[in-house]
Amino acid sequence: MSDILIVDDERDIRELISDILQDEGFSTRLASNSDECMAEINTAAPSLMILDIWLKDSRMDGIDILKSVKRDNPDVPIIIISGHGNIEIAVAAIKQGAYDFIEKPFNIDQLTVVISRAMETSRLRRENAQLRRRDVTSSEMMGSSHSFRTLKSQLDKVTKSNGRVMLTGQPGSGKEVAARYIHDHSNRASGPFVSVSSASIEPERMEEVLFGRETTERGIEKGLLEQAHGGIVYFDEVADMPLGTQSKILRVLTEQQFSRVGGTDKVRVDLRVISSTARDLRVEITSGRFRQELYDRLNVVPIPVPSLEERREDIPELARHFIESFNRTQGLPLRSLSEEADALMQTMAWPGNIRQLRNVIERVLILGEGTGAIDARELPGHSDGPQEEGRIVLSGGLATLPLRDARELFEREYLLTQINRFGGNISRTATFVGMERSALHRKLKSLGVVTTSKSGARVAHLEEEEEEADA
Repeated sequence: MSDILIVDDERDIRELISDILQDEGFSTRLASNSDECMAEINTAAPSLMILDIWLKDSRMDGIDILKSVKRDNPDVPIIIISGHGNIEIAVAAIKQGAYDFIEKPFNIDQLTVVISRAMETSRLRRENAQLRRRDVTSSEMMGSSHSFRTLKSQLDKVTKSNGRVMLTGQPGSGKEVAARYIHDHSNRASGPFVSVSSASIEPERMEEVLFGRETTERGIEKGLLEQAHGGIVYFDEVADMPLGTQSKILRVLTEQQFSRVGGTDKVRVDLRVISSTARDLRVEITSGRFRQELYDRLNVVPIPVPSLEERREDIPELARHFIESFNRTQGLPLRSLSEEADALMQTMAWPGNIRQLRNVIERVLILGEGTGAIDARELPGHSDGPQEEGRIVLSGGLATLPLRDARELFEREYLLTQINRFGGNISRTATFVGMERSALHRKLKSLGVVTTSKSGARVAHLEEEEEEADA
């Protein structure tokens, strides 16, 4: 960043400073009064400002401009210059947020040194703020299933744009990770990523949390939208946002500005918005719980995030990633996974999706004994009761059926599980279960098992389920 805005009512001084700074490799913009100054700032915030205190034929003097810029663009360092300098003016400028005060006529070397220090200080502050904002949630995406590759392809297409994205999917499926991936690979990666948990904020405090507030006792307290200026704001589970707040968010999206609670000044923000929901917002709109206009604004690019059931092939890779992560961050044992554990995890039900898988791995590493491979017996999906080698425990329902019915039910459920485990790939399923591909096809047809495409992947289910869906 090297863009410097020079504001002075004396043309000779403006151009002299500009020529010197351009020789030093900076780019410059010039303004002779407050109107020109504010127009330049509203076009694009500069990296630094050199601002004269006294501006002839101007609506605002330097201190007024300083207050306004520091309110809406607090990261911009401002150097005040004046030909009528005194201690009171210098103190007032520093109190309002000026980086330094230089009296005219100034020494050119002194000015360039102050500018260099101011820009370096600003850079360090931005880096520190970015480090403080950094969350434990990673943006690392991993997987090799067709569903995952489709998702990542869609995310890659939207990273370089400013379009609003709506992520839909079950709780725990990784919507926030997808949002952070967009941020980290976008042209706003150096800006903040601010997550707004619509469900966890009390409705009566929502506006205060989002827009901030102004009070005589505590002054200005910035809200989440102001903190996200220049970056991305992520509305998690946007369906839980109160109706009253929805209308105000709609106005922010339209105008890119708002007023803090208790304040009258307009705060301008530059934001990209990503939102997510586990609910069908069209149903919420019909029921009157969500505004159609806000939905239309947020749902510019809809991207579905597949559930773990739709990407079972990725489970072993995700599990090993979590093991490495817990070893690195918590010092838990760096254990491998047995083939039986892999197979069991790929067949288990995961209503909590990736979040549930992560929790299971953490629990196994904490409670497990030794550092050897994780065995299927350590996983919660494994039967806890004592078993003799070579035997399995029958469910109560299966044990009451005649042999022919029990065998058919077992074969159907077993093959459904294996096909979904291998992402609908019949060839891999046939190899694993030890059948010829043609024989497996005949067996599936006799059992009423079919495969269809869902979220870009092949999913096995019963033929009656497809007929019911068509009806």
